[in-house]
Amino acid sequence: MSYFILKKMPLILLLLLIRTEAIADNAITIEQVTSGNNNNITVNVDGSSNEVDFSYGGAGNTVDIDQVGKNAYVGHSHVWGSGASHGGDLDGDDNNFEVKQYCNQSTCGGDEFEFHILGDDNSVMFGQGYELSDSTDTTFDQDDKEHGGHFVRLDIHGDNNNFKGSQRAQHSGHEHSNITYIYGDNNDVFTRQVSNVGKTINLTINNDGNDVSLNQKGSAAHAATVTLNGTYGTNLDLVQQGSTAQSYSLSQNCLTTGGCNVSVTQGQ
Repeated sequence: MSYFILKKMPLILLLLLIRTEAIADNAITIEQVTSGNNNNITVNVDGSSNEVDFSYGGAGNTVDIDQVGKNAYVGHSHVWGSGASHGGDLDGDDNNFEVKQYCNQSTCGGDEFEFHILGDDNSVMFGQGYELSDSTDTTFDQDDKEHGGHFVRLDIHGDNNNFKGSQRAQHSGHEHSNITYIYGDNNDVFTRQVSNVGKTINLTINNDGNDVSLNQKGSAAHAATVTLNGTYGTNLDLVQQGSTAQSYSLSQNCLTTGGCNVSVTQGQ
């Protein structure tokens, strides 16, 4: 079963390209609720049980979604896009939003991406079956042994955020998770989780001017829970690498003028 629902779409300089192949339970719902000027949307869906649902409502947004394998899902639309009492699922101005998800069969389970973004000038990239090598990387390196896993939830309310992503697997189970809340302005966050699964990151930021880089690497386990609160700049760099369990939890409320710096490195 495949179906498309495109609602409330005044085609004002809107480029919309949707392509599906390998017919199964693909479903695409796009609801543009208000304004919707100068948006570019490209959706490529191939495989089974794919679903792309979202609402957007701003001007100048670019959305690029590419899903290939089994069980993928992006975001939910039961309106918002500034058509409701509070908002998200894009909604702001000048957002640049790209999601790729990839499982090339052998019975994959996983791949989800849920998001609310409300604010200006946000740029969000992600990957899942792909890898971004560092915070400056804009090209996805595909894992040709992917076979599933991953889950992301985003909730970004602030202005001028730049959030990247990644998560990659080598078909040893179905894990990886990333839950992110950012409510402040001018945040720059990069996370990467790489291979042989395990891995969980839970990040909450409620203030301005953060620069956070999280990186978890080989084999199973790894967990990081980070909460940063305050009204001043915060820098955090966490790297966990080894082949066995490594875990870290940080809660910080930094009100020091000039900000806070934390760097943690563990494992091989």
